[in-house]
Amino acid sequence: MSDKKPEEMLDSIFDRALSGKHILNDNHVLSSEYIPEKLPFREKQIVSVGQTLAPLLKGMKCSNLLLYGKTGTGKTVVARYVIDRLAQKAHSNNMKIRVAYSNARVSRTSYRVLTDLANSVDLSIPFTGLSIGEVLQRIVNKISQDGYFVVFVLDEIDYLVKTHSDNLLYELTRSSDRLSPGFLCLVGISNDLQFKDYLDPRVLSSLSEEELVFPPYTAEEIRSILLQRAEMAFTGGITPTAAINLCAALAGSEHGDARRAVDLLRISAEVAEREGAEQLEEKHVRIAVQKIERDRVNDALSSLPLQAKVVLLSILRCGDDDSSCSTGTVFEKYHNLCQKIGIEVLTQRRVSGLLSELDLLGLTSSSVVSSGRYGRTKKIHSSIPIQLVREIFSEDPVLTPIL
Repeated sequence: MSDKKPEEMLDSIFDRALSGKHILNDNHVLSSEYIPEKLPFREKQIVSVGQTLAPLLKGMKCSNLLLYGKTGTGKTVVARYVIDRLAQKAHSNNMKIRVAYSNARVSRTSYRVLTDLANSVDLSIPFTGLSIGEVLQRIVNKISQDGYFVVFVLDEIDYLVKTHSDNLLYELTRSSDRLSPGFLCLVGISNDLQFKDYLDPRVLSSLSEEELVFPPYTAEEIRSILLQRAEMAFTGGITPTAAINLCAALAGSEHGDARRAVDLLRISAEVAEREGAEQLEEKHVRIAVQKIERDRVNDALSSLPLQAKVVLLSILRCGDDDSSCSTGTVFEKYHNLCQKIGIEVLTQRRVSGLLSELDLLGLTSSSVVSSGRYGRTKKIHSSIPIQLVREIFSEDPVLTPIL
């Protein structure tokens, strides 16, 4: 333990940050919010999305669009890349086209998703107090009143459906019937290729008018993307080739996740700077991998909705008796836990959606086991130590009685 006082230690850290060697010149280009001028290996997808939305520039309606693909395959950056340029083109030609973006996992509620949409058409919505129906009606009235053609990109659309139902999607996809003049086009983005299985047929018929699947990046493609970003991010344009190769190899083995590769490169550089290193090395990448994994699990657990937390605890309760459990057993224990803490019991279909969400986050894993003449059953395992779950969930007072 150092004998220095906290303020002295802080001064030392800040002085080192001011006077030490800076490996990164611009870390913004390594953030998930950065949209580069060029998107390599996604030219085909850019053209497809652009062709779908182009009729708006002619004053015509366009189809709704669904973008599918695993995490880090470029869906969000392509969608934002296209709508940014659409907005620029509309502005330069004095056209009433507006674009909106909302991430359902970040917004978390239908109300906040609609607030993001309202902001795009200069409509002020109170922080709370209105019904979803009233907010949507105000948005429809505003779009119709001003004759706007609106493109609404709804990222992680599957999260909204699995946690809240598809009612909002139904209203959004049907809203254009009430718009005259004006139009609302919905671009949904999902990491779940089975997302459509959770949709009501009425929503499905209008939402998935056009679909586009994004393939994973190869390790070589990820390496090229990292080299492109590194030339802008690192001081003097120096590219730490060995470290970049390792980031690309690790991300390539994780189903071609370019976002994870970029995050890994940024955090690796931050680790190297904290150590006062002259350049980024492979050892810094390996330290960053451990940090990302630890932070990812903590963030994933703490940000879960209440119902998903109860489902995860139900799986862990199964583990008290066996190393894994069937979906039927999970639902039975989930039902009992909900009654103990006095919250609504979701249907088995909704719970199945939450199980898929936990699996997607890597908090659980599942496998199909053959039971001979009794058929096949799905076995679910928790991937997180029970002590860590209890530690993080203990911050939620609703869950205290069942921890």
